[in-house]
Amino acid sequence: MNNQIIDNPKIAIIGLGYVGLPLAVEFAKQYKVFGMDTSAMRINDLKDYCDRTLEITREELQDVITFDCTTTRGLYLTTQMEQTRSCSVFIITVPTPVDKNNRPDLTPLFRASGMVGKMLKKGDIVIYESTVYPGVTEQECVPVLEKHSGLKFNIDFFAGYSPERINPGDKEHTVSLIKKVTSGSTEETAERVDSLYRSIIKAGTHKASSIKVAEAAKVIENAQRDINIAFVNELAKIFNRLNISTSEVLAAAGTKWNFLQFKPGLVGGHCIGVDPYYLAQKAQEVGYHPEIILAGRRLNDGMGSYVADELIKFMLLKGIQVKDSKILIMGFTFKEDCPDTRNTKVIDIVTRLKGYQAKVFIQDPWVNVQKVQDEYGIVFDNNDGKAQKYDAIIMAVAHKAFKEINIKPLLKKHTVVYDLKATLPDNVVNFRL
Repeated sequence: MNNQIIDNPKIAIIGLGYVGLPLAVEFAKQYKVFGMDTSAMRINDLKDYCDRTLEITREELQDVITFDCTTTRGLYLTTQMEQTRSCSVFIITVPTPVDKNNRPDLTPLFRASGMVGKMLKKGDIVIYESTVYPGVTEQECVPVLEKHSGLKFNIDFFAGYSPERINPGDKEHTVSLIKKVTSGSTEETAERVDSLYRSIIKAGTHKASSIKVAEAAKVIENAQRDINIAFVNELAKIFNRLNISTSEVLAAAGTKWNFLQFKPGLVGGHCIGVDPYYLAQKAQEVGYHPEIILAGRRLNDGMGSYVADELIKFMLLKGIQVKDSKILIMGFTFKEDCPDTRNTKVIDIVTRLKGYQAKVFIQDPWVNVQKVQDEYGIVFDNNDGKAQKYDAIIMAVAHKAFKEINIKPLLKKHTVVYDLKATLPDNVVNFRL
């Protein structure tokens, strides 16, 4: 294997979304990076120093982006895979979603692997960061690389896996400040991959014993969180029937030193709401039915409908006519203070309420309104919300901007206010999750 792969590599990063772009920027501070994305709009935005995901600032992009592909460092942006041919390290950071039946969809991964395969030369390393179940890299992706390159795995080219740990919207735990798990298809490759990441990750690295171990570590990180959140969501349902405040119970229990701090809520996004299905799929393939993992998924996936049904019940108890009622949902992204709407579970609340023939409006200062309206077919009320009053309000996402809003002008005499995130003042809230 060529020592220049690590000593002075040219790095291609395939996919410049929430994961790929921050990684590309960090590598570009020391190395020559070719950032490739099939979206011309995405590349053009970045060339204008605009990151619509809001993960990287304009100034950070200006510091690393170069329009000269021959420089020894910096980030060169392209939609043309052919321009990555001179690279010796290829890092794939494309999405790995689930389909409508919650089965892993590896199509983006296979497509990216095919593109990279056509660029491979002897001695190159391909590193995957996308979330997968154990075995995908070597058993599913490597054959695609071999097919398109005509090269032999672990003889002509090598593979690594280093799972992404990006937390959208988190400005404290950025890519270089989160410890990185690394792995390689041979001992030498594992050391080279680990050395490469060590050069940019200030928090350090953990070299796993195999690619499968690294793949498994990724899926259980988020499956663990999913199960813990499912537990407190179930507690919220129980305490609601017992007329006990869930937040007060959790605060009291949290005084014990080893009580885990989780809160009830909607579980969406590209990781926690998706990754457990990848582990469940592999478990079933080897003949094991994962009861706890799937039970947690079922409970969390049902929270949107539960929230909508609880709101309707309170509205009826207050004598509010549900049909044609105006309901405001505050927040649409999958988490607070970021523009990411991927796999948002707020849409489940919207869909359920529309089933009751209510008129649903959304406020969210973080989203691209036109894009979300086109994608989901929902109505936003960001600018005119204070001009009308609502029969019910749901605080769904705890954006900091919402904590400063006085919602009293939005209330009718008997408006029902359902606070999922314990954000609003007690004197305007009827009930919480």
